Amino acid sequence: MRTNLALLALPLLLTACMVGPDYVTPSTPTPAAFKETGNWKPAEPKDDTIRGPWWEIYHDHELNALESQVNISNQNVLQAEAQFREAAAAVKVARAALFPSVTANPTYTEAQGSQDLSAHSNSAGSQHVGATTIGTYNLPLEASYMVDVWGAVRRSVEANATTAQASFADLENARLSYQATLAEDYFSLRGIDAQQELLQTTVVSYQKYLDLTTNRYNSGIASKGDVAQATTQLDTTKTQLIDLGVQRAQYEHAIATLIGKPAPLFSLGPTPLTATPPKIPLAVPSVLLERRPDIAGAERRVASANASIGVATAAYYPTITLSGSTGLAAIQLSELFSGPSFFWSVGPAIAQTVFDAGKIHGQVEEARANYDSTVAAYRETALTAFQQVEDDLSGLRILKEEAEVSDEAVKAAQESLAIATNQYKAGTSDYLTVISAQAIALNDEVASVTIRTHRMTTSVLLIEALGGGWDASKIPAASNIAAAPEAQAPKAAK
Repeated sequence: MRTNLALLALPLLLTACMVGPDYVTPSTPTPAAFKETGNWKPAEPKDDTIRGPWWEIYHDHELNALESQVNISNQNVLQAEAQFREAAAAVKVARAALFPSVTANPTYTEAQGSQDLSAHSNSAGSQHVGATTIGTYNLPLEASYMVDVWGAVRRSVEANATTAQASFADLENARLSYQATLAEDYFSLRGIDAQQELLQTTVVSYQKYLDLTTNRYNSGIASKGDVAQATTQLDTTKTQLIDLGVQRAQYEHAIATLIGKPAPLFSLGPTPLTATPPKIPLAVPSVLLERRPDIAGAERRVASANASIGVATAAYYPTITLSGSTGLAAIQLSELFSGPSFFWSVGPAIAQTVFDAGKIHGQVEEARANYDSTVAAYRETALTAFQQVEDDLSGLRILKEEAEVSDEAVKAAQESLAIATNQYKAGTSDYLTVISAQAIALNDEVASVTIRTHRMTTSVLLIEALGGGWDASKIPAASNIAAAPEAQAPKAAK
């Protein structure tokens, strides 16, 4: 008995061994600073983080109300949340292999032997003896435990836990992506509202010019061609105004989908865009690696792939399984719980693959290749993040310069139109000069609104590129990710 117990205890002492490489976060090329710092360099050393809901930096109450609905109503976010819970549940499944499995299978059987065999087995050999019917009660309890000597199960738990962490980062990335898309669509819609207001004002102005030209024609001062030109200018502008309605409706429908509402049941009243981009806190590039959920997800997939190498490597070594059974068995139900009815058995089993034609070696190579692939994907994700931040920083800088020049152009165009109008009224120039000045002024004003809209949407892209105030510390620890995934996931509308 002592020998058996010693044999059973030996594998348990070996479970500290884990084959496969221990995980080390891969290095990635990281610049010391962004080239396009400009006005986004923080004024205070610690003033480099967007805190709280990032969209509140715009101080737009209507945008705040819309963004609050993305987290609980956007179906893509809810899908990502369900995928995280699925990954967290897979960790529970993997961890179960660390413990014995115990099964109970109570049975009752009633059997009768062959009468012919009973007759032949009778020592007299001449007397026919009937077979006996016997009923048996069994209450067995069986246990089986695969000793994790080489760490295959623990590596599997590690792989599943880091995959679940990556799924959580994917959830956060989806949430950030759709929140940013909503803000982009919102500012684009408000930009169209500003263009519509501009064109409506222009239509009123052009109508006055048409009235002026018509009166001059009736007085014999202007030609019929002037009236036709004024009419064409007015109708063309009306067409542009009507066409904007199509774009506005599409943005409105897109916003409805992002907040989980049917497009026919949602509408936004017109509010022309007047805001300019706020000052956005900017940290050093190395911090970006901790603030982007897509980078965090890619890094966690590297950790999962690393653990999978250990799972594949463990197949080289023998598996040790401990199994045992105990229970009660008796012919009479009244005797089932008596001492003599008790039985038990216990013993280890060792299995080793002798020949597999290189299957295990191939699986290890496959796991290593997958690890190398995830490392490359992680580094590419980081490089793309640096690119996006630089793109948006340079975009905001250039757009700001462009907006200043555009504002000057609008002022000059308006002054030119006023001069052309006065000259036309004085009879010193023809109406073609007025038409040209009107077209230039309108184009410059539309361009100014477009640049203002582009600046706002680019600022949203920059905040998204910076991670939106998220950081990797929000990823639940691998040790408790499966404990209560509902507590880690967003509260979804049912």
